[in-house]
Amino acid sequence: MYLRYPFNIRITSSLAIAAIAAFCLCSPALSHAEDTGYHVIDKQHLDGDVKWDYLIVDAEHRHLFITHGDRVDVFDVDKKQIVGAILNTHGVHGVAVAADLDRGFTSNGKDNSVTIFELSTLKVIGHTPTEKKPDGIVYDPASKRVFAANGESGSLTPVDAAAGKSLAAIPLGGKPEFVAVDGKGHLFVNIEDKNQLVVVDTQKLALTHRYDLSASCDEPAGLSIDPATQRLFVGCHNQKMAIVDADTGKILDAPTIGRGNDATAYDVAAKLAFSSNGDGTLNVISALDATHYQIKQTVNTMPGARTLAIDPVSHRVYLVAAESEPVEVSTQQKPAPRARLKPDTFTLITVSP
Repeated sequence: MYLRYPFNIRITSSLAIAAIAAFCLCSPALSHAEDTGYHVIDKQHLDGDVKWDYLIVDAEHRHLFITHGDRVDVFDVDKKQIVGAILNTHGVHGVAVAADLDRGFTSNGKDNSVTIFELSTLKVIGHTPTEKKPDGIVYDPASKRVFAANGESGSLTPVDAAAGKSLAAIPLGGKPEFVAVDGKGHLFVNIEDKNQLVVVDTQKLALTHRYDLSASCDEPAGLSIDPATQRLFVGCHNQKMAIVDADTGKILDAPTIGRGNDATAYDVAAKLAFSSNGDGTLNVISALDATHYQIKQTVNTMPGARTLAIDPVSHRVYLVAAESEPVEVSTQQKPAPRARLKPDTFTLITVSP
């Protein structure tokens, strides 16, 4: 922060110096001069296809898992380099991390399967089937089960994480997008085509509640949770983040976010929520009180950077995107054509507090 004066000031007395020092110490504007907020600190080229979906950090092994077409790239966040890959994960969408079991799980949309691997060695140790087109995936430590959300089948496939075996699917009554757990035996799923959020008991494997989000949220996509306050952060395609009470389903607030959200995340230590948006923005959201939230900051990232992951150790936010070719849009074309991505432009973006 720089101070600019409309005229020159010549200080001639110790009293004036003391007055200015007191102002600098007391002024709220100057007391936060060191707090520059979040900012992009690196954009790193990664080889390979320009297809991607979700990311997640394995904090213990310092690995960022990047779903990347038909593979999962493993990026060491401290060494800042690719150190391995989980191969043959065709149409992979997401990765779930079960740190207590030393296992990772991928949702393979083209194969209708989950690949199981060791977090410590990255060695693939098994596969198990799902229903059609698994997308979002999460590990629930309370039940020690993994849940894959099947986009085309409208269901959840539970997987016994220790045995590596699929259990009977749970019908959801609509197209699921992403999933989150509270660690207390509750799983939450966005139902994108119904503007709903459903709750599943992870022990009984039964749907218990169905919340209507349509008053504030159209096409819920990203989903994350603050387990301490039981607040859900739902990224919606009408450029709203619905803040939902997980216990009651009540929408507490709905601040405006960027366009094209596909993921949200919550940093427990920083007490901040994040929304990654396809328009190339990252929104940082903070609580004003128990029921009101505000956009604290908007960071320009890169067009297409719609998914994200947070490293709970460094509190850095990771996103991926690729450069796109210019698109000629005709007013008669509906829907508008999607931008064509440039080959060999896959980029990892690091945002730091």
